[in-house]
Amino acid sequence: MFNYRKVPFLTRLKRAALVADSWIDASLYNAGSALGEVWRRISAQTDRLAVTGMRRVAVEIASEGATLSVAGGMLLLALSQPAFRETTEDWLKKPEFAVTFLDRYGTEIGRRGILHDDSLELSEFPEVLVKAVLATEDRRFYQHFGIDLVGTLRALSANARADGVVQGGSSITQQLAKNLFLTNERSIQRKINEAFLSLWLESRLTKNEILKLYLDRAYMGGGTFGAAAAAEFYFGKSVRDVTLPEAAMLAGLFKAPSKYAPHVNLPTARSRASDVLGTMVKAGFISEGQAEIARRNPATPMDRGRDASPDYYLDWAFDEIRAMAGEGALHGERVLVVRTPLDLSIQHMADTALEEGLLQEGKRWGVKQGAIAVLSPDGAARAMVGGRDYGESQFNRATGSLRQPGSSFKPFVFAAAMTDGLVKEDSMIVDGPTCIGNWCPNNYGRSFAGRMTLTTALQRSVNTTPVRLTLMMGHGNARKGLERVIEMSHLMGITTELRNTAPLPIGAEGVRVLDMAAGFAAFSNGGYRAKPYAAIEISNGHGDIIWSRSKDAPTPERILPPEVAEGMNRMMIKVVEAGTGRRARIDGVPVAGKTGTTNAYRDAWFVGYTGNLVASVWLGNDDYKPANRMTGGTLPAQIWKAMMLPAHAGQTIRPMPGVTPGAEAIAAAPAEAGENVDAANLSRQSWELLQGLDALFREAESSGSQPTTAGAGGEVPSGVSQDKTAKDDTSQDSPQRLAARNVPAQAPNPP
Repeated sequence: MFNYRKVPFLTRLKRAALVADSWIDASLYNAGSALGEVWRRISAQTDRLAVTGMRRVAVEIASEGATLSVAGGMLLLALSQPAFRETTEDWLKKPEFAVTFLDRYGTEIGRRGILHDDSLELSEFPEVLVKAVLATEDRRFYQHFGIDLVGTLRALSANARADGVVQGGSSITQQLAKNLFLTNERSIQRKINEAFLSLWLESRLTKNEILKLYLDRAYMGGGTFGAAAAAEFYFGKSVRDVTLPEAAMLAGLFKAPSKYAPHVNLPTARSRASDVLGTMVKAGFISEGQAEIARRNPATPMDRGRDASPDYYLDWAFDEIRAMAGEGALHGERVLVVRTPLDLSIQHMADTALEEGLLQEGKRWGVKQGAIAVLSPDGAARAMVGGRDYGESQFNRATGSLRQPGSSFKPFVFAAAMTDGLVKEDSMIVDGPTCIGNWCPNNYGRSFAGRMTLTTALQRSVNTTPVRLTLMMGHGNARKGLERVIEMSHLMGITTELRNTAPLPIGAEGVRVLDMAAGFAAFSNGGYRAKPYAAIEISNGHGDIIWSRSKDAPTPERILPPEVAEGMNRMMIKVVEAGTGRRARIDGVPVAGKTGTTNAYRDAWFVGYTGNLVASVWLGNDDYKPANRMTGGTLPAQIWKAMMLPAHAGQTIRPMPGVTPGAEAIAAAPAEAGENVDAANLSRQSWELLQGLDALFREAESSGSQPTTAGAGGEVPSGVSQDKTAKDDTSQDSPQRLAARNVPAQAPNPP
């Protein structure tokens, strides 16, 4: 018998390893043989499906197409995710942001946002209107799944034949998705989002619900949203009562409401309505005879004319209110009534001055566009003109365009140097060759005048002076000096980015028209920041006041020492009295300001102010085409005067800090809008009558006494509460630096 225990351990270990190895080898062999047999069987089956020749090419293409389709679908789904974030649980019930605007006297001047009227059921809409919309916008609405592939192909074919866009391919569901969740941006991503959102809408709403929403939410021109509101606006009747010609005209608005609005262009609107009738005939909704009768008896809208509307102002004000809502200042309210500082008479003067100025002189000077911003010294926006014709271009050049200010930027440089204590208005400075690096500016006349006072340098708009002051502020270091210029410009109201470049001191960086008015307002009010504002008082839809400027707005901050603001005023009055701004002079009214002209005459400015108003005027061309040697002291100054002369007629002239008013000036001034809440209950005529009586009474009380002037350092922008003190900006200044500039740590109380 074999004695196992006598076998050495190492030998036993080797034998066990051999057994394990044999087992593994046998298992792998058997498994491989089994898998090979399976593979042979599968191959035998697939060989029966093998194709050759063109059939193989087709299968390969289909296979690749399927792969790419899956990959593309996943990519499109990823791109559509941002749009689906808008589809919250309450997307259908969430109220839109809607604002009704009033002028400073409480008169309604316009609306922005969407205030929907969805009180009608779909069955209450007239059949002719529903059929007109379906025939025009989406004839296969009840047959497709949200995206009309047949209609899209038909539109592509028609557009290709016409070599342009003559027919749209978007279904009603796609248009609704855009109206509810997207913008009018023309991009591939928007179309992708639109397609996915259309499918999403179709999965959650019935066809009738989608059509009802479309009829309620579409913009119909004239500031109206929805067919019901449009019927009231254009025809003065309920949508239930519209006739076939009226229904055709309304249905024609869905494509391009601004273009086909009957109160804007009635012949074009009737032509569009005729096309709609033809489409209804092709769709089988009406007969040719019915269409012909409707064409012979076209719809006649109410005569609303084209009343002047402060549309540029309203667009800007709406953005300002939305920004306030985004900051939480309006407590989540979505339907608002806002009393603005807008003065319709000044707005009309601004509109008229720009249009007549460009109409009479624009061709001579080679300019086609302009912009104006008018503020009170405290920043209240009194008027705004963003272009010649809002109907042709809704782009607001007063707030959205960045144009070089030229020499009108120089006062910011002068103010910075005076604040730093480097110069005063009577300081002597040399007009001679001055360079920052390799850049050396020339004067307008290509010559130098030698020694002169700072006042004379600003009066003559000498280019070397602001460059020399910049170097002085940096103690020879140009970069540090430029940083100081940028700091002061932003403190005074310039909101755009200013690059640290050598030509900055003579206005080579783009700025906004509104910002320039705000910056000069700081001179007019004695040195306080004057941020433009669009709201005096805001109420919710129930009439409750939820925000008031007198209570909720921050106290204006002092940004210039009083003596600097006063000195700048005296200097810029010289610009108008005997310098480059002479065409802006107004008899009996102290006027200060600065002209500005850029290289190649692409931009011309006049920014001027009185104790009552501040206005910035820019002229140029949208395509940056040079003007015919037009300077800021020519047409811009003339337009400024044409606007401001009537704006000051019969008004109490407020004193300008540091400037002794003439005998015609009256020290007492009427309250600004916002200082007297009762003003909202008076008409403009009543308000002016009361102010005239008030002036007479004050004149009788004074018994011929001389007008008083503003106390040094005591001027505070209008609208500052009497029980508050304005705090100086210390965000970037130490107490030592403020003391060095003679800026008080806290502004004095209003006089």
